[in-house]
Amino acid sequence: MRTLAQVRDEGGPRVFENLNWWEIGALLMLALLIFGERLPKVIGDGLRMLRGLRAMAQNATTDLSRELGTDIQLQDLHPKAFIRKHLLSEDDEQAIRKPLQGLFDDVKNDLNGVKSDLDEVASAADLKAHRDDVSSTANSNGAAVEKSTPAPRRFDLDAT
Repeated sequence: MRTLAQVRDEGGPRVFENLNWWEIGALLMLALLIFGERLPKVIGDGLRMLRGLRAMAQNATTDLSRELGTDIQLQDLHPKAFIRKHLLSEDDEQAIRKPLQGLFDDVKNDLNGVKSDLDEVASAADLKAHRDDVSSTANSNGAAVEKSTPAPRRFDLDAT
């Protein structure tokens, strides 16, 4: 039997992850006001229903595993995972992946080329800015000239 931590680590449902303790307390108070003295019976009925649903899902996966002759988990019932795991052989899967892998490699190489070009442009721009900062601040007469600071950017580079 899996624990709640294992289900959460596997990317399972997180029911109350966006509620803080005050909101959970408020929900409990609201339930107490709505159901009053019947609250323990309502909680027991809800837990019984949850156990029944869980048992039905477990029985369905067990029956399906027995019919197919393989071990099936609940995650395997997703159509894509089911087809990949039970209907396709490894050769079929490789035959499907081969054209897509070539396309992926081509796109990856193109993007790496674009990245290297952008890195070269960025380094050239940094060198020019560095040379402007390091260059002397005197004009042709020898008088000192103050360096102007660059104008602040009007857009956020990380937003794009």
